[in-house]
Amino acid sequence: MCTLRYDLPASLVVFLVAVPLSLGVALASGAPLVAGLVAAAVGGIVAGALGGSSVQVSGPTASLTLVIAGLVHAYGWQATCLITVLAGAVQVLLGAFKAARAALAVSPAVVHGMLAGVGIIIALAQLHVVLGGSPQHSAWANLTQLPGQIIDMHGHKVMVGVLTVTVLLVWDRLPKPVRAVPAPLAALLVAAGTAWMFNWSVTRIDLSGAITGWAPPQLPPDDWHNVVGAVLLVALLAGAESLLCCVATDGTHTGRRSDLDRELSGQGVANMVSGVLGGLPVAGVIVRSTTNVRAGARSHWSAILHGVWVLLFALCLGWTIKLIPMEALAALLVFIGLRTISLGHVRKVHGHNEVPVYLVTLGGVILVGLAEGVLAGLALAALLALRRLTRVTVDKREEGNGRVRATVSGSLTFLGVPQLTQELRAIPASTAVDLDLNIDFMDNAAFEAIHSWRLDHERLGGTVTIDELHDEWYAMAASGTRMFPAKSPPKPAGRWWLPWTHRRPDTAVECQLILGADEFHRRTAPLVRAIFTELAAGQEPSHLFITCADSRIMPSLITSSGPGDLFTVRNIGNLVPRAGSDPGDDSVAAAIEYATRVLNVHTITVCGHSSCGAMAALLRDPATTAELPQLRRWLRHGGASLSRLDGARDDGALDALCRLNVRQQLENLRTYGKVDEQVRAGRLKLVGLYFDIASARVQVVPPGEPVADADHPSFSRCRPVPRPAT
Repeated sequence: MCTLRYDLPASLVVFLVAVPLSLGVALASGAPLVAGLVAAAVGGIVAGALGGSSVQVSGPTASLTLVIAGLVHAYGWQATCLITVLAGAVQVLLGAFKAARAALAVSPAVVHGMLAGVGIIIALAQLHVVLGGSPQHSAWANLTQLPGQIIDMHGHKVMVGVLTVTVLLVWDRLPKPVRAVPAPLAALLVAAGTAWMFNWSVTRIDLSGAITGWAPPQLPPDDWHNVVGAVLLVALLAGAESLLCCVATDGTHTGRRSDLDRELSGQGVANMVSGVLGGLPVAGVIVRSTTNVRAGARSHWSAILHGVWVLLFALCLGWTIKLIPMEALAALLVFIGLRTISLGHVRKVHGHNEVPVYLVTLGGVILVGLAEGVLAGLALAALLALRRLTRVTVDKREEGNGRVRATVSGSLTFLGVPQLTQELRAIPASTAVDLDLNIDFMDNAAFEAIHSWRLDHERLGGTVTIDELHDEWYAMAASGTRMFPAKSPPKPAGRWWLPWTHRRPDTAVECQLILGADEFHRRTAPLVRAIFTELAAGQEPSHLFITCADSRIMPSLITSSGPGDLFTVRNIGNLVPRAGSDPGDDSVAAAIEYATRVLNVHTITVCGHSSCGAMAALLRDPATTAELPQLRRWLRHGGASLSRLDGARDDGALDALCRLNVRQQLENLRTYGKVDEQVRAGRLKLVGLYFDIASARVQVVPPGEPVADADHPSFSRCRPVPRPAT
C-alpha cells in the first residue's frame, strides 16, 4: 500500500474521465445509460483486482458499440447481458488454456482500421443526435440523410454540440492548472452549465429508477447458432483489445510487465459480473489506461479505486446526470469517433506497406459490418504475408569469362514460378550459367520450372551448374527423393569468431578442435565449398601479411578477408630479421622471397598489437628469458626496436614499443633487395597496422618516422582505417 499516495490521485483523474466516456458508450450502444456506469465500476474493481496488468484500466469501450447495438436491436437488452456473461466465460477458458498470446498475431493494420471504421460510424450516428434528430440503421443511411438533417437542425441542440466540441478542441491549449480537469468532463460541465443558464431546449438524461430497475439476464428466444457467433465475437474482440492495450501500456511505464493470460482471465470474470449486473461488455481502454499512467499510477489500486468512485457516483450522485444534455454526450462521441482516425497509425502501416489492409478493414466495417470488415482485413493481411514469405529474387550478373551467375533467393513456390521462369528464360542461349540456389523451400512447381529450363538451356548448347547453398532441394527432387513439406529449419547464426570457451565451455580441451572442425563441416563448408573449388587450382594472394603468433590476433577477422586473400607469416613479435642478419632466419626470408618473386603480391603488411608478450620480454630484464634460449636468440631481432624507445620505461612504454616495432620491421623489409626494388618502382607498397586488443580497433602506422614514445605527436597519425566509400 506504499504506492497509495500515487494511486489515489491518479484514480480520481481516471474517474473523472471514465464517467462521461462510459455514458457516451452506453448512449451509442443503445443500452441503458446506467449500463455504462456499471461496466466502468466492474471493470475497475474486478478486472483491476484480478487482471495481470498493473496500470491498465478497463471499462466499456467504443470499439464494441456496433456489436452491442446490433445485439440489443436483435435480442433485447437482457439477452445481450447473457451474451456478455457467456463471452466472459469464454475469455476465462482462453486464459486458462494460455491462449492470450494468440491475440498478438492480429495485424495492427487490422486493429487500427477497425477502430477507425467504428469511430466513423459512431461519429456519423451521433452527429444526427447533435443536430436534433435520431441515428439511422446504417452508416450509409446516416451519411445520405445528413444533408436533410442539417437543413432541419434544431438551434439550441446544435449550439450545445458545437460548444462541447469547441471546449474539447481548445482545452489542451489552456494553462496547465486549468487542464488539471479532464477535457471530457470540462466540456460536459460547460455545456450543461450554459444550457441551464440560458434555459436552452435540450434533451435531458434521466437515470431515476435505473439502479432499482435491475432485471436478470434472459435467454434469447431462439436462433442459437447466431447467439454462439455473437458470444465468440464479443469475447474475441473484447479480449484482443484488452491484450493489445496491455502491450501498449507496458511501453509507457517502468513497472512490472503484464501477465497476458491472467489479464484475459480477469477480463472474463469482469464481463461475467458486468453481464449479471446489467452492464456493458468490459475491455481494456487505451484512453483511460494512458491517462492513468500520466497521472502517476504505480499499481492496480488506481484502477480499483477508480471503479469504487464510479460506483459511489452512480449510487449517490446519479441524479446530477440529468443536468447533462444528451446532445453534449453525442458531441463528445463525435469528437472521440473522429479522433480514432490517427494519421500516426496510417504512417506506421504505410511504412510497412499495409495501407491496403487498413483501408479494406475500415471500408468493410463501415459498409458491411464489424465482423465482416475484420475478417476481410485479416484475410488480406494473411495473403500479403504469404506473398512476402514466398517472394523470390533473381539476381543475374555477367562474369568476366563470359559466364552468367544467377542467384535465386527466397522460398520457391508456385507463386514465384512466373517471375522465376521469366528471369531464367531471359538468359541468352548457349551461355554457361552458374545457378546458385539460396532457398529454404522448393515445391514441385518450382522444381519443374527450374528443371525444364535447365534441360532446354542445355539442349540449345548452354551449360548449367547448380550450387545449393543450403539444403539440396533441387538435387533431392531430381533424384526422386521424398520431399519434406516443411521449410528448412533456420540454422543458427555462424559464431565462428567466438572462442571455444564461449561456445562450448563444458567441452574437454582435447575435443574442442575436433568439434570445431565438425562445426565447420556442418555450417561453413557448404557456404564456401564453391570458393575453395575455384582456389584448388592455385593461389593468387594480393597481400603478404606478417603478424604476431599471439592467439588473440586473427588476420582474417580484423581485415575482413577471405580464402586466397592473405599470404600469412606469423612469428613471435611480428619480427622481420634484416637481410643477412646474425642469427639468420630462412623462414621469414623464404616467405618474403616467394611472395615477391613468385606470387607477385602488391602489398606487404606488418601488423603489431597492444600488450605484445615479445615486446614485454624485451622491456624486462633479459634474465627473464634465460631459461628460454631459443626465444632469447629470436628476440635479438627486436633489439633495433628497443633502441628507438627513449625516455622512462613507464606504463605506456610497452604500447609505445609495440608501435615502434611495426615501423622498425617495415624498415627491415627494405633491406631485402627485391622488396626495395619493387617499392622504388611503385609495384609494391609497405603498410603498417596496429591492433588495439582492448578496443578492437585497427590503426594504420605510417612508416619511416622516428618516434620516441606513444605520446609523441607523430602518433596522432596512427588513425583508424578509413571505411571504403559506398
